[in-house]
Parts: sequence; C-alpha cells; structure tokens
Amino acid sequence: MKNRVSLLEIPKSYEPKEEKELYAFWEQGGYFTPSSSSKPPFSIVIPPPNVTGSLHMGHALNNTIQDILARFKRMQGFNVLWLPGTDHAGIATQNVVEKAIAKEGKKREDLGREEFLKNVWSWKKEYGNRIIEQLKRLGCSCDWTKLRFTMDEGLSRAVREVFVRLYNEGLIYRDNYIINWCPRCQTAISDIEVSYNEMDGFLYYIKYPLKECGMDYIVVATTRPETMLGDTAVAVNPDDERYKDLIGKMAILPLANREIPIIASSFVQMDFGTGALKITPAHDPNDFVIGKKHNLSPIKVIDERGMMNENAFSYRGLDRLEARKRIVEDLGNLIEKIEPYKYNLGHCYRCHSVIEPYLSKQWFVKMKPLAERGISCVLEKKTRFIPDNWEKIYLEWMGNIRDWCISRQIWWGHRIPVWYCQGMRNVECGVRNGIVVAIDTPEACPYCGCKELVQDNDVLDTWFSSALWPFSTMGWPEETSYLKTFYPTSVLVTGFDIIFFWVARMIMMGLKFMDDVPFRDVYIHGLIRTEEGKKMSKSSGNIIDPLLLIEKYGCDSLRLTLAAMCSAGRDILIKEERIEGYKHFMNKLWNAGRFILMNLDKSPISNLQSPIPKTLAEKWIFLRLSQVIKEVTNCLEEFSFNQASSSLYSFFWHEYCDWFIEIEKDELKKRKGEASYLLRESFCVILRLLHPFIPFITEKLWMMFKKQSIMASEWPKPFIEEDKDASQKMELVKEIVVKIRNTKAIMGIPNKSISCFIKSREFEGKDYIKRLANVELSFNETIEKPEKSVVLVASGIEIYLIMDIELEKQKQRLDKEIKTNSL
Repeated sequence: MKNRVSLLEIPKSYEPKEEKELYAFWEQGGYFTPSSSSKPPFSIVIPPPNVTGSLHMGHALNNTIQDILARFKRMQGFNVLWLPGTDHAGIATQNVVEKAIAKEGKKREDLGREEFLKNVWSWKKEYGNRIIEQLKRLGCSCDWTKLRFTMDEGLSRAVREVFVRLYNEGLIYRDNYIINWCPRCQTAISDIEVSYNEMDGFLYYIKYPLKECGMDYIVVATTRPETMLGDTAVAVNPDDERYKDLIGKMAILPLANREIPIIASSFVQMDFGTGALKITPAHDPNDFVIGKKHNLSPIKVIDERGMMNENAFSYRGLDRLEARKRIVEDLGNLIEKIEPYKYNLGHCYRCHSVIEPYLSKQWFVKMKPLAERGISCVLEKKTRFIPDNWEKIYLEWMGNIRDWCISRQIWWGHRIPVWYCQGMRNVECGVRNGIVVAIDTPEACPYCGCKELVQDNDVLDTWFSSALWPFSTMGWPEETSYLKTFYPTSVLVTGFDIIFFWVARMIMMGLKFMDDVPFRDVYIHGLIRTEEGKKMSKSSGNIIDPLLLIEKYGCDSLRLTLAAMCSAGRDILIKEERIEGYKHFMNKLWNAGRFILMNLDKSPISNLQSPIPKTLAEKWIFLRLSQVIKEVTNCLEEFSFNQASSSLYSFFWHEYCDWFIEIEKDELKKRKGEASYLLRESFCVILRLLHPFIPFITEKLWMMFKKQSIMASEWPKPFIEEDKDASQKMELVKEIVVKIRNTKAIMGIPNKSISCFIKSREFEGKDYIKRLANVELSFNETIEKPEKSVVLVASGIEIYLIMDIELEKQKQRLDKEIKTNSL
C-alpha cells in the first residue's frame, strides 16, 4: 500500500472504497498486537458473539465503543490487548445443524452423537468465522492472533478444571428439582434465560369434593387445570379461619378419583383466588418446595415434549393446551366459574416457546457462597458500573441469587466431566453412587477399578464456559505471561440485558479462581431501537443491517453516528438520516484536508518544532484545540462517547472550518510557509483526536500528510495555556460577524458591501470583520446613531449598519417569502 498519495490522486469527495485495503494494511503490519511489556497494560475481552450470528446493530454499537477505547489507549502509550473470540452457542448452533440435516430427512439421533458432532464442527469451520470478518469490516482493531473459541482445547480444559474444583468443594451437586424446561429446544434452561410476558388467560375455579366433612367441596383457583392430575394435596394458610377445620382432612381429586390431603402452609396467599391452593410438586417450583416439606411424592403428568404422559389417564398424548381444554369440558359442573386473568408466562428466550416447569435430575452450582465476594467487590468499588444505577440492580439480584442449573440436554457443548461406574464393586464406590468426576477421561473407576464407565450425556450451559472468558482465554489454569500482564482486564463493554447471564457470573468466577475481579470497569450501554422506539426483531421486519449501512455510507459514518448517540445506559433510536448526515461530515473533513494539502508550501518550514501562532485567529484556534484535547480526553476516560464525538464534530465544523480555514485563506497569500504549516499541524491534531471514532478516513488523510500510519501516532496533549484575552477577542469578532451576516440576510442583501460603524475604540480582529462580514468598517467611540442605520449590539458594543432601505420593497419581499414558506 502506498504511504503517500499525489495531490492529483486525491478525489474531490470522500468515497470509502479503500476501507478493506486499509484494514489489511493495519492487520498485516501488526498494529493490533500488544507491543511492549514496558508500557502500562490496558485490556478488553470481547463479549464473544455466537458462531451462528451475523453482525447486527447491537454488535456494531458494542464493538465500536470497544474499538474507540482500544485505539485511544494505544495512542496514549498503553500496551493494549483487545482479545477477540466467539461462543459455541450450544442450543442455537445445534438447532442450526439439526435444521440442515432435517433437509436430508434425518434427525441427530439417526446420526448418533459422534457423527452429529462431526457435522457441527464442519458447519463451524465453514460458517463460524463469518461474524469475525464482519467485525473487521467494522474496523475492530482486535488482536486476531489471539482469536479464541469457547470450545478450543485450552478453554475446554479450563472448563473441566473449574467443574472438578467446584464439585470437590461441594459447590456443584446433582439433584431432582423443578427446572425451566423448553419443550421446543428439549433442554433445561436457567432462570435468567426465561423471558416473562404478560398474557391474557383465565383463572379456573374448580370444586374438589371433600371426604367425610361437613362441607361438600373446597374450591381451588388455578391458571393450569391440565396439571391437576398431578396434584398431591390442597394447601391453605394456617391463619385462614375459613379452612382451619379442614386441615388434616382429605379431598377427592376430580377426574382421578384420588384422595389427597388438605395441608397447612404459610406460603399460601389468602387473598389469591379462594385462598385454597392445589399442590402439584412435579410441575410448579413453589409447589415443589411445599411438597418436599410435607413429604408429598411428585407425580409427573406432562412429558419433556409438553405432551400429557401415561399418568394423565385418557388425556395421554394430548398437547398440554389441548388437554386443558378437554379437562375443563370434562369437569362440567365441578367448574364453579372462570374469570379473565392477566399473568406473566415464561418463554424460552431463544425460541420463545412457553416454558414448562419440569421435575428433573440436573446439575447445579451453589451460588450464594460465590455471590458473597461478588457483592463485596462492587461495594468496595473494586469493580465499577457505569452508569452507577446498574450497581443497585446488580446487588439486588446477587442478594437474591438462586442456584444455577448448568446441565443441558443437548450434544453440542462441553460435555459434563462426570462418569458413572457400572460396577460399584466396593463400599467407597457405592458411597459415591458410582460418580467419578475428573478432568481427563478415566480408564477405570478410581474407587473400585471397574473399567465400565459411562459419561454423563448432558453438556454444560453455554454461559458456564463464558463465565471463565476473561482468564480462560489468557491460558488459565497455566500461569501465562498474558495472565500476569493483562488480568484483571481494564473494562468490559456490554448491554444491560446480559448483566446477570454473563457479567455477574464472570465476577464470581474471576474472584473464585483468580482471586481478583475480572475487570475494573463495566460500561453498560443501551439497546439500539428503531426511530419509533421499537425493539428490532426479524418477526417485526424492522431490523437495520449495519453491513448495508456501511456499504451505503461508509464504516466511519456509521461509527461516528453510534458514538454521537451513545449515552450511558440510554437506548439509541437509530435513523438512517443521521448516518447520512455524518457522511457529510466525512466529506467536510476530506475537503478540508484536500484544501490544506493543495496549499502546502513547496518548501515547508522544517525547523519549527511546534506551532507558532501569530495572528489572533491562530492564537485562538490553538487555544481552542488545546481545550478540545482536554475535553475529549476527559470524556473518553469517563466513557462519555457522545459528548466526546459531539465536541469534535462541533469544533471541527463550526470553528475550525467555518472560521479558521476561512480566515487563513488570506494568511496563505501573505505568509504561505507559516500559515500552511499551522494549518497542517492543527489539522493533524484533529485527525488524531478523530481517529478512534473514524479510523479509515483519518488513516488515509494522515498518510497523505505524514507518510506513515496514524496507528503509530501519539494521542495529542494540550500545548497552550489558557489565553482569556485571545479567546474573548475572537469570540467578540465572531459574534459581530454573525450578527451582521444575519441582519444582511434578513434584509435581502447578504452579498452587498455596506458601511458599518462600531461604537468602540479599534480592536484586534477588525480585518476579519471587514472580510467575513463584507463591510466597510469604521470605529468611533463617540458616534451617534447615523441616519438610515440598523442598530446591533454585541457584548454591550453598539454596531450601526448603514442600509438605504426602501421599506415598500422590503415589505413586498417579506410578504413573498412568507407566502412561499407557507405553501
């Protein structure tokens, strides 16, 4: 790639056609790889996108923010590691491959586990890095030499190591419990993978006949009549006077004709329904707890497909919702009434199927012992949430944390490192229930020597491996140089929707296995929504494809739009018009650079080590440039991306271009060497400030000026102390020029030169006023208002514009404008 472009080759407008070439130049040049251990470290681990995914607007926002930080810190002199990778996305990836083989008329069971997994690995090899290439298209300066995958051998070993250690400490256990079961995905999912939606349903009041009581029946209220066939009790509150005499009596379960006890439980809410609660331990988490306390044997009536099973009598084989309809019909006059009822119904966050609370033997992690340190580290500010309102939400969730169901009934993923001895030939093996937990596949049972071992069929929840991401990707459990240098990482950038899926778990695992937090700062950004404020989804057909926007407007335009709209924690309402507007900014930047390049002195001053501003405008612009450097630096340090980008946009367009370049055009005629040098140096400072936000256009322009990559440049530092005198003088000049221009425009004479008197002694900047406002200027401290003049006031100074105006013509012109504008 050429380092220098001839002026004749500079297009008149910016066209982002060379972005891929520029990116390849950076990547091949090693600019993304950590450079020197002598520099202070700065590290980020990328939130690993699913291998099934393609770049969406959420990825674009999240990774633009990370790239801004990485490029900013490199320029500041940090040894930067931005570590990339992808997630194996257990359920999602398995679904994709199952759909593919279904087109051949096959199921995964037809292939068998080993052959099916070969298919998944083949799919991953062909399609799994698609999103990586898309991240490169976005300009992400990750160290691709360190690309990781959650199923890499190194990461897989870390997963097994963590499982074994937690198991040996009693923090992982296996038990029967009510879990969230997705009938569509055919697997358990954790509590936080369930999304709840308010639904319109019904509350069914059902009469349960009583055995040998003074009452004929007790009425229970339920939203799920189909589970009643699994009822093992009716519960009432012990303080409920209506039912005190019934506690200990027996009710007859309708349709099943089974006797069930009436028990007392303080869990029952007296004001819900009738105050009597049907207890179905196999199909409700709260009923499960009550059932365990009262030694009630659970009865499953719904299977893993969401169908009624053999315990459902004549309803066997019916879908649960169809069974509900039939059961209500068959209950007949045992239905007292049915009321409309709104309630929250759990759905699988992946496939949106209705979740079934399901009794199953699963593997769990005890979370409360791990959560204690996770709470302390945030309270002690070892990890900081930005914005800080997320801290309270995090702490509340951690304080009420439940055990984590980590087993999944799929084939793609980290298989649980547990084997079951089929022999159990001695007491010790029997005491352990034949369970062998090991990092490496055992050849024989370590307790009884039996070689008949069967590995657990389940795999671990995808989030289990993701929880280890900040340290497993750096080589843990080995004490690698990368771990020593870059752990803890500096910042995590993520959306609020995975604080509990991922962030909290990384904090707990990092503290447990690295004895330190995984990151110092957690920057939480909002979600990207449509301009109407709606969430983007395929089903709604309102998804905006960032790759199409990049093709249409260029990557830099999209990135600057996202940065300018990114306010911590707030959702972003994206409009294509905004992106188009920022493409105009790219053209403005390009044209300014082109103008300066075309006006460089053929023998530029080489002995100047720093800008030497002489005129008022030069002193002012370098003062403002110093102020902007401070402001943008502080904003980036505090994650105020919108403020930083907006400050740069406003300064460059409305001060540097609109004022300084226009003023320096005269200076180029008088002192081309110095003026072109100052233009070049000031513009190159602006390029460096803009580079983290818009890397491609700044690189291309920088190469034209400096003959090297901007990636090797340093972040600018303020170089001028405050100069209030120069600032006040220039601001007065600007105010006067703007007011004169506006008045002339209103009067319909914007291009006509007129006489102007300023009631003041002469001050610096008068030549700027003459030229920019197009006036014949005079100063007079004692002048009285001349005839046919318009009076303006700027900073307390009176200005008189001589305008020989024909009032009737002005009236006609204004009437015409009003009429035109009203059409």
